[in-house]
Amino acid sequence: MSLTIGDDAPDFEAQTTEGTIHFHEWIGDSWAVLFSHPRAFTPVCTTELGYMASIKPEFDKRGVKIIAISTDPVEGSAEWSKDIEASQGTAVNYPIIGDADHAIAKAYGMLPADVEGDPTARSAAQNATLRNVFVIGPDKKIKLVLIYPMTTGRNFDEVLRVVDSLQLTATEAVSTPAQWQRGDDVIIGGSVSNEAAKEKYPDGWEEPLPYMRIVKDPSAA
Repeated sequence: MSLTIGDDAPDFEAQTTEGTIHFHEWIGDSWAVLFSHPRAFTPVCTTELGYMASIKPEFDKRGVKIIAISTDPVEGSAEWSKDIEASQGTAVNYPIIGDADHAIAKAYGMLPADVEGDPTARSAAQNATLRNVFVIGPDKKIKLVLIYPMTTGRNFDEVLRVVDSLQLTATEAVSTPAQWQRGDDVIIGGSVSNEAAKEKYPDGWEEPLPYMRIVKDPSAA
């Protein structure tokens, strides 16, 4: 069964390119981004892992840990990392999980339960569903799920933007509008009464519609 927003992120123990981890323990009190790959040595994923490595400092600033997962054994991902550095200009600076028995992919609903056998004998096309991004909160709940097709590289700037929104709305009773970027105006949550809003936003708000109250990003003050 596929996982969705609000579900518990399955815990697991796994071998990675940086040693053995217990996933929930590894996350700790941080946020986390788990993104999956059908196989090592695939061209689109090579560009993705390289780009993610280049913007990792932005995730670090936000207290977000990054981890990738491939069905290939850890040794294959370690070799793949050399190609990523050589072609993308940035060394992989986060762990890559080796999910050779598909256990994690199945737990996260990315592969059917009946998939078995040597992962290196399966083509990337056979593992096409392994093109997911999960954002996981410190409470170990899934906050975002994105699924991309094989032919389309993922937009990790968008993942970073969503993290900004998730972290803001986790602490403030607001929502973020379309195309929102950190520091832009936000929408006061519908659960907040006008009386409570006046206390929190004494300078008032814009109200282009009876059900839309727009204020400055409270975290930008």
